Amino acid sequence: MNKNRKASILIAEDERNTRDILQRFLRTDYDVTLAEDGERALNILKKNNFDLLLTDLRMPGADGIDILRAALKKNPPPACIVVTAYGSIENAVEAMKEGAFDFITKPLNFDRLEILLNRAVESKQLKEENRELRKRLDKNFGVENIIGKSSAMNDLLETVKQVAPSRSTVLITGESGTGKEVIAQSIHQLSARPGKFIPVHCAALPANLLESELFGHEKGAFTGASEQRKGRFELADGGTLFLDEIGEIDPSVQVKLLRALEARAFERVGGIETITTDTRLIAATNRNLRKMVAEGEFREDLYYRLDVVSIHLPPLRERQEDIPLFIKHFIVQFSQENSKEIHTISEAAIAALCAYDWPGNIRELRNCIERMVVLSRENTLEIENVPLNIREKSNPGIREKMFSSDTLEIDKNEKILIIKALEECGGNRTKAADKLGISRRTLHRKLKTFNIPA
Repeated sequence: MNKNRKASILIAEDERNTRDILQRFLRTDYDVTLAEDGERALNILKKNNFDLLLTDLRMPGADGIDILRAALKKNPPPACIVVTAYGSIENAVEAMKEGAFDFITKPLNFDRLEILLNRAVESKQLKEENRELRKRLDKNFGVENIIGKSSAMNDLLETVKQVAPSRSTVLITGESGTGKEVIAQSIHQLSARPGKFIPVHCAALPANLLESELFGHEKGAFTGASEQRKGRFELADGGTLFLDEIGEIDPSVQVKLLRALEARAFERVGGIETITTDTRLIAATNRNLRKMVAEGEFREDLYYRLDVVSIHLPPLRERQEDIPLFIKHFIVQFSQENSKEIHTISEAAIAALCAYDWPGNIRELRNCIERMVVLSRENTLEIENVPLNIREKSNPGIREKMFSSDTLEIDKNEKILIIKALEECGGNRTKAADKLGISRRTLHRKLKTFNIPA
């Protein structure tokens, strides 16, 4: 939570007079958003994060407990204060058990409300400071999703850790499917920036829509602009904006992007107000931007502004020792997602997978393993489960020696995941099963299989 900005608060209250009074009382010190009923509050929570939530417990559409539960699923969750009638204290106690920070009764005592909100803000700031401390103590924080033991990946991890705390723009290059967005997310997590990670896939939008997506627009700026809208640069204030496939953006958007990077300021489409943000930019491309500059397809000044720090992701065929790690990871993932019990993969299947060039890189390997897991009728993946097109293009004999003793035992990793999920859910099996993506019955069976105490 950025101490230099107002804390944001969502007020869910169906009584209009109470809403208006709360807005007037809080708008000086807080960025206030109002919801007139429970359904509206839930819709707002789906699209936005808040520092604080103040919700009545009894409202039409959805009650305060539903709103509280939805808010606490956000990452990070807001500090939640519930409002209840004096005669319904038991409902407030129930809300506290669900995770509410505190409660206040009607009619509202505004002095007490002010104290509660200040305490809630301080509590949230303390939690975030503790989280940042844990980041620094946990050597794997922020890089747990990066898979690889090859020398190329070890060097890349060191670069990520070194670059993350800076404010510098980063350009990530590499073939499609090599995991550029995962690297960008890790840089953001390790950066300690309090704002959000906002991705934009540039190739998916035409120039006129991309400009509006990045910088926002004013009401009436173009046909269909029925209201003012914030762009991704504003939404990523204090955080990181990730522009994937940066080489695809139109020259007209390149000009405005260059100015936004140089001045850290821009105007919305159709607007005259200059907006400043503290947004870090990470860009990625599978194209050769130097060649595009030479051919006049990409602005040279923008290229140098983007390429302050360059990180190149090698294709999977150049880091073959990492392929078994991805195989193991994806088998565990898709076994859980599909309620399958895949325990091992044969040496022949590993050899075939490792002998393939993977032109689609990690994305292609991921899809392949998902298909193998879903279609398998046994607990071991065999060479017959490897798609025919991959078997035909593989030469397992080339690397049989390298992987002949590398049958992947999944049980140990699965047991660790189950124990960790139970710890994070305080021993609650239902919540742990939901976190793992399996049924409670399946979890109960696995607890017996792995001899995990209740």
